Amino acid sequence: SPPQDSSDDIEDVSLFDADDDVSRRSKKSKIRHPVASFFHLFFRVSAIVVYLLCELLTSSFIACMVTIILLLSCDFWAVKNVTGRLMVGLRWWNQVDDDGRSHWVFEARKVSAQGGKTSSEAESRIFWLGLITCPMIWVIFAFSALFSFKVKWLAVVVMGVVLQGANLYGYIRCKVGSRKNLTSMATNYLGKQFLRQ
Repeated sequence: SPPQDSSDDIEDVSLFDADDDVSRRSKKSKIRHPVASFFHLFFRVSAIVVYLLCELLTSSFIACMVTIILLLSCDFWAVKNVTGRLMVGLRWWNQVDDDGRSHWVFEARKVSAQGGKTSSEAESRIFWLGLITCPMIWVIFAFSALFSFKVKWLAVVVMGVVLQGANLYGYIRCKVGSRKNLTSMATNYLGKQFLRQ
């Protein structure tokens, strides 16, 4: 098990691990952790499919709700504890110190001595596309449930937004570094885009 680093040891990890060297790209495009890649998408997509098809499959709201929440919980655990570490070398957690204060720790895998990254480009794409796309789908479901007055489904959809949004937030903090303020980064980015135009 690697030593636990504090948030001071965060380094930049390329979002899609783009590699300019063509010879390295062919080696890095292979999926090195197929089981982790499968389960990274399986629980997320299964929860969405069950949500979309549950009224066709059964009339029991409770059975559908429990199934969706179990799938979302399994997804949260798998992404936070396994797939993020294996697929992109990022992890985050909450640590309580001796004084009872809670600290959030966000870390990125250090680059090896040879300068090569251990995660593949294909895995990185799968990880980030799944991590970003699915919470956006749950947000669309939330607005749909709200505007169609399906109040009973709103609680399930909010769970989807919260659990998948928490993982997305945690991994974005790992990616950009915990010491950087996300609001100031977004403001700086939009300012640069405005000045370019």
